[in-house]
Amino acid sequence: MSGRLVIAGLGPGSDTLVTPEVLAALAEATDVVGYIPYVARVAPRPGLTLHPSDNRVEIDRARHALEMAREGRSVVVVSSGDPGVFAMASAVFEAVEAGPRAWRELDIRVLPGITAMLAAAARAGAPLGHDFCAINLSDNLKPWALIERRLRLAAEADFAMAFYNPRSKSRPEGFARVLNVLQESCGDARPVIFARAVSTPEEEIRVVPLDRCEPGMADMRTVVIVGSSATRLIPRAGAPFVYTPRSVPT
Repeated sequence: MSGRLVIAGLGPGSDTLVTPEVLAALAEATDVVGYIPYVARVAPRPGLTLHPSDNRVEIDRARHALEMAREGRSVVVVSSGDPGVFAMASAVFEAVEAGPRAWRELDIRVLPGITAMLAAAARAGAPLGHDFCAINLSDNLKPWALIERRLRLAAEADFAMAFYNPRSKSRPEGFARVLNVLQESCGDARPVIFARAVSTPEEEIRVVPLDRCEPGMADMRTVVIVGSSATRLIPRAGAPFVYTPRSVPT
């Protein structure tokens, strides 16, 4: 039997945001591979083997999945959000490029999912309605100097910005440095959205001016969206609508 490998996105947290295409792939899988909390979202059933692993073994996880697919199994590698956004799709193809020739001939498909960034933006309104960029603030796989350079250039270009992995227990000082860079580079009170655990029962959305942001407002379950200079607030009862106009005045 010819095996296959599917790299699937489980969305930001709610089962209602998992696509039918991903559900169909999971229903046909013999094996599911992924980070422990993501694999825990997949319901056990007869004929399905779950392979949870730690967060810092992405390449080993990819190799394991590829080898099982080469043996003829139907393997799904799961990520939260979209697998191509700071997730497992890149790790799998990195393993394919460096691995045996046989892995390149496998049936490998990437199934998109709803990213935390897009789910957070939808909750707030339309803060990514014009040009924007996404930056992973973790320095586990790249140096802080590169993160800071990209932050400054994105601020200079006046992008709206979405930040993944802003603050963790192992690097609690990192997000404070990010806020310092933004406050130096942007120099205004543009809105910042802190979207924690979007689409789960623990969801919390806060809209705070940049000059009033504090590092403790973010953790690893938080996506942070910083508006551009054009981003607008529409006051109302409760949290305001946040949106960035589609056009820029000439």
